[in-house]
Amino acid sequence: MAHALPGYDGACRHIHGHSFKLEVCVRGEPLVQAGHPKNGMVMDFKTLKTVVNESFINLYDHALVLPETVAPEVLEALDFHFGKVVALPFQPTCENLISICVQSIRPQLPPGVALWSIKLSETESSFAEWYAEDEV
Repeated sequence: MAHALPGYDGACRHIHGHSFKLEVCVRGEPLVQAGHPKNGMVMDFKTLKTVVNESFINLYDHALVLPETVAPEVLEALDFHFGKVVALPFQPTCENLISICVQSIRPQLPPGVALWSIKLSETESSFAEWYAEDEV
């Protein structure tokens, strides 16, 4: 994904890309049903991957993410020439992207499974984390 932070006082104000890494952790009671193929699972990882991909990854993977304060004609021209431009109502920082991720994934989880934490890394040493326990 690529993004830019207009008005930022450093290099990130320019369009640049990252190989983002997303880690999603869920919480719930493992299935206790002897002989069931999903015995011991809180949630099948295949199902979780589908939820994460459909709710978040597919929209932002290989996209250019910009705040909607960028001039509409610029957004339209970028989308026309390159496609997959996503305009957000805020700066597309890692912290704000986690908020979108939580809002997108949480309602798609099956009953009894709760979103526990998310870690979104821009680089190996630059990341933001969200924990359900921090919400008030």
